[in-house]
Amino acid sequence: MKKKYKIISVVGARPQFIKLAGLHKAIANENDFEHIIVHSGQHYDYNLSGQFFMELEIPEPHYNIGIGSGHHNIQIAKCIIGVDEILEKENPDLVIVYGDTNTTSAAAIAASKRNIPIAHVEAGLREFDKSIPEEINKLLTDAVTDLFFVPTQTGVDNLANTGVINQVFLTGDISLDLLYDNQKLWNCADLKAKYGVNEGYIFMTCHRAANTDDRANLEQIIEALGELKVPVIFAIHPRTLQKINEYSLQDSLKSENINLIDPPGFWETQSLIKHAQMVITDSGGIIKEAYFHKTPAIIIDKQTEWIETVEEGWNVIAGPSKITILNAVENWNVPEQHSNCLGNGKAGNHIVKEIINYLNVKK
Repeated sequence: MKKKYKIISVVGARPQFIKLAGLHKAIANENDFEHIIVHSGQHYDYNLSGQFFMELEIPEPHYNIGIGSGHHNIQIAKCIIGVDEILEKENPDLVIVYGDTNTTSAAAIAASKRNIPIAHVEAGLREFDKSIPEEINKLLTDAVTDLFFVPTQTGVDNLANTGVINQVFLTGDISLDLLYDNQKLWNCADLKAKYGVNEGYIFMTCHRAANTDDRANLEQIIEALGELKVPVIFAIHPRTLQKINEYSLQDSLKSENINLIDPPGFWETQSLIKHAQMVITDSGGIIKEAYFHKTPAIIIDKQTEWIETVEEGWNVIAGPSKITILNAVENWNVPEQHSNCLGNGKAGNHIVKEIINYLNVKK
């Protein structure tokens, strides 16, 4: 009987669960793998973790390290130790890491120290600002990666500029596989009944540390929100709500146009994005999903790794500036081009094919 390759996926945050869901389906269609799922516990709130495993039909993790919240260094240290113990026990043929969280870099470091090959899903992206925690994770992870699965041509170019050209595969974005494969679920929410809106509203998220941990930035964003003249559905991250209360910014959210909601599930989020007039966000995942649905996104960050969507005009970088956010909302025009630059929904199949090729050659 042909030996199955043992591969381990390490995830820990909402964007990674979405990527894992897309890839797990492709892995499950092959007979070549024993797939072990490790949850770091970086996201542990039900709305940001358990809900996604159920909704996206991801199998229960085989392991949950339970690193919880805390300083970046503490999270990474706990994750390295936890992943290392699992690697010693399971001795996998390959470790797959996703995106750019603390879980990503910690798992990559742990695997590299045991000389276990690493596949990085969403490799090659850069923001060129080391003050951003995710940028450090990107750099650390790609420094030890063996298989680079890259969502955009920009990512391929970034790797080439550092001398990395072997085992680099342009796959498109794995997160979009779910959207292409489940189009009937985009309209899962009755928005009128649940939120009192049909269309013409703005959907908003805000969670990045550069915004939530900087009072001036968060104040600018919240004040802009309070001045918008259309209904706003604000899916508020627990950390963001904590900071709003800590900075005493609640008054700017008292407008009757603003509806604060807990982070919704994946499919309800897609309905909210698809039917929105516009999205305001600092989430890389929401930026991509808005582009897919042809809904404009105002990016309340100073940069984005998804520059193709900005170049086409679907997304606008406003940063944490009230004036710039309001101007972007008022003056946005429908672009002439939408090239599906983030892929065609076949990333999972491409990734699995290349993993099999790599492991067959390596054995």
